[in-house]
Amino acid sequence: MKKPWNQSFRAYYLLVITILVITVVNQSITQYAFKKEQGRAKVVNLSGKQRMLGQKLLAEYYTCRLNKCNYGEITYLLNKIESSIKLLQEGSPNLNISQLDNSEIEANFERLHPNFIWLKSKFFNREGISRLTEADVTFRVNRFVQIMDEITMQFQIQSEQEFQSLKILELELAIFSILILLFEIFFVVNPIISKLADHKQKLTKLAWHHTHAFSSHMRNINDLKFVLKVEKNVERRQEIMHFIGEELEELNKVSENMTAAFATEKPKNTDTSITSKIKALLKSANKISYGDKARSVES
Repeated sequence: MKKPWNQSFRAYYLLVITILVITVVNQSITQYAFKKEQGRAKVVNLSGKQRMLGQKLLAEYYTCRLNKCNYGEITYLLNKIESSIKLLQEGSPNLNISQLDNSEIEANFERLHPNFIWLKSKFFNREGISRLTEADVTFRVNRFVQIMDEITMQFQIQSEQEFQSLKILELELAIFSILILLFEIFFVVNPIISKLADHKQKLTKLAWHHTHAFSSHMRNINDLKFVLKVEKNVERRQEIMHFIGEELEELNKVSENMTAAFATEKPKNTDTSITSKIKALLKSANKISYGDKARSVES
């Protein structure tokens, strides 16, 4: 009995561990996907802001044509554009932005650099701004914004593709988890439930035999034992011992039924010990009856 139950508990622990592992893996992938999504959102947002910075730079140029140049704002815009481009290419662990590893996007950045270098070289020099023509500045800024729009679109497409890949991975993991749980239910949980139900049924049978049959016969034997002690008539004593013998036979049948009810378990020796005591009682009763008969013959 001990070995099957140990196997059942091991199977139960395996089920619990499996559920915990699946939960941890699901949560890990979910957190990883959430972190990646945050990084992709920052990249797309940062890339999209370059269009606004380029247009602001063009607006500052038109302001300078009216002799109202704000060189501090121009420097700020150029530094902001330069740091953003560097961040988009090299990434930042602190901001959860990965290093650029897409050759197509990198090629567009290579196309972008000449236009930004031209703007930077011209706008950082106050005298250079006054010599700039509107057509040149407009062309360079528009070219910068156009390429930056392409880069932003590429970042967005890459983000959607990675998101779809993670969705497929999570779906596959969910299907795999369901299959594992179904396997555990059919091959682990159901056998344990069946064993518990079978064990409960056996306990019910054992309780019924003990409550009704066994206890009833034991009461009858105890009553007959009391009568045997006080009865002096030899014939009556023999008749009482015959009744005790019948009760003993019935008790043995009950014991066999109780053993059959727990066929998979090792039966205890409680019934055998009681039967041995009753047999010893019968032997002593025979000795008493023979002693009474001998005395009656002598008398």
